[in-house]
Amino acid sequence: MSKKVVLSCLVLAAAAIAVPFYLEGFWLQAGLFAMSAAIGAIGINLLTGATGQLSMGHAFFLAVGAYAYVYFSSEPEGGAHALGGLALPTPLAALLAVVTAGVAGGVFSPIAGRLKGAYLGIATLALIFVGQHVLFNAEPVTGGYNGRAVPPMELFGLVFADTPELVVAQVPFGALERLWFLGLVLLTGAALFARGVLRGRPGRAMNTIRDHEIAAGVMGVPVARYRAGVFVLSSMYAGLAGVLIALVFQRTVPDYFGLLLSLDYLAMIIIGGLGSVAGAVIGAFFISMLPQLLSRYSDALPLVAEPGSGGVSPAEAARILYGAAVVVIVLFLPGGLLGLARRAGLALGRRATPAASPRQTPLSPSPAPSPDPRN
Repeated sequence: MSKKVVLSCLVLAAAAIAVPFYLEGFWLQAGLFAMSAAIGAIGINLLTGATGQLSMGHAFFLAVGAYAYVYFSSEPEGGAHALGGLALPTPLAALLAVVTAGVAGGVFSPIAGRLKGAYLGIATLALIFVGQHVLFNAEPVTGGYNGRAVPPMELFGLVFADTPELVVAQVPFGALERLWFLGLVLLTGAALFARGVLRGRPGRAMNTIRDHEIAAGVMGVPVARYRAGVFVLSSMYAGLAGVLIALVFQRTVPDYFGLLLSLDYLAMIIIGGLGSVAGAVIGAFFISMLPQLLSRYSDALPLVAEPGSGGVSPAEAARILYGAAVVVIVLFLPGGLLGLARRAGLALGRRATPAASPRQTPLSPSPAPSPDPRN
């Protein structure tokens, strides 16, 4: 790794750590939404971008992770609308929620190992409708239409909530400020693990399955096993993203985990760049931040109405914009925003490097003509 790359990473890390000390709650919440989306996008990029398996049911596994965390960590509640819970320590509940999402992916993995392309996409689409039915009707676990409150994470004595009060460098640290650092740790760990997978032997096998499935089988790669395994891994990434999004929302609502969320994740990896961890993160931040920005500045933007006032809402405007971005990228930028950034970096590097002038070789004196022996 070059010194320039290391320096850039250090500057980026320092900026990310300093964010909670300077930005207000709106930007922290938007950034946390983007972090959770980036974790889920890395997972589906391993499945779709690196292995070539289309999945339309990613939102289902986010819901499994979010609701499993709530159920494992909540106290049981009686009354007319009884709610179950195991009251486990929240770190253990989060870990079990990720494992539960992986188990759900494992149950579906035999189908994922045998189907590919549009067939797998249609099969995973059924998970969305099954998941919505369960979320709305399994009220003792999910809370039904109203959802459930999310217990705050408590790790090493630190509660990721507004109370008890915490002040760092004369800056009050509430739930968003504390969750910011948790999100950074989770996103960094998820990105590094996925990067290691893609750069190692499993990543080469996944890319071979995507590009030349028959050749992969001839080379001894167990295609069905790899497809099933990557599907489970992608489901666990989605479960982790679901846990983080539940902690940020502080309430799980079934309507959020619908078909549009799965389409958003597909748009993230297409816009950011298929098969790349950095591309998934870039696409996730683009898709997640765009509705927030449009909502924040809707009064100053033409053709965008404030939420609830009629007209084109910020969410609808965001989908129109990144739908157009998907079309443009598919037609003209197959590498996504990451590929565009790399091209721009190469172009700037060429301009910064002065053209090497051709070397001027000194003229050697021509040898004196030898005397003619005939004279």
